[in-house]
Amino acid sequence: MAGLFITFEGGDGSGKSTQAGLLSAWLTDAGHTVVRSREPGGTDLGVELREIVLHRKGHIAPRAEALIYAADRAHNIATRVRPAVERGEIVIQDRYLDSSVAYQGAGRVLDPKEVRDISLWATEGFMPDLTILLDLDETIGRERLDEARTKYDRLEAEEHDFHARVRAGYLALAQAEPDRFLVLSATDSIETIAAAVRARVNPLLAG
Repeated sequence: MAGLFITFEGGDGSGKSTQAGLLSAWLTDAGHTVVRSREPGGTDLGVELREIVLHRKGHIAPRAEALIYAADRAHNIATRVRPAVERGEIVIQDRYLDSSVAYQGAGRVLDPKEVRDISLWATEGFMPDLTILLDLDETIGRERLDEARTKYDRLEAEEHDFHARVRAGYLALAQAEPDRFLVLSATDSIETIAAAVRARVNPLLAG
């Protein structure tokens, strides 16, 4: 039996990692084999690419940035995610191609379709069974980051307008693919969000 591929998306400070961890624990307690991944940085190669794309000092051209993310994605899917799903395991991942469409497409003002097509080619069309979008006003996201850290990566450090475009890009994606997306307010309580996620995942487990 094939497994599942579940991704978490959202702007910075939306709580993706927290919810991914809670879902992983719930599934593990229920007897499922769970694999956690992230983009960028889900593999050894990805860790090196993550350092370049998020922490390199100096300018990176938007198209080059998009291609670095796609390279990380290609390797992560080919060597880690697809094999796990084919073994019948459940992969829970922090960010996937929707992040590139939102951040490099909407945020960097590249063509969203071109950005998406690059990732589809890189991953041979591999798509999540479910994508959970934690929607959060960019101002609240920045306030949360300010409380949690003193240093921002290259994307977190972008101006308000950039993050507003990212949020709008995410919402447009969810509107275009309502069957794949579950959109939740990231301002709800952690348990409220977790319960809504479990309710959406349950039918996938039964199926």
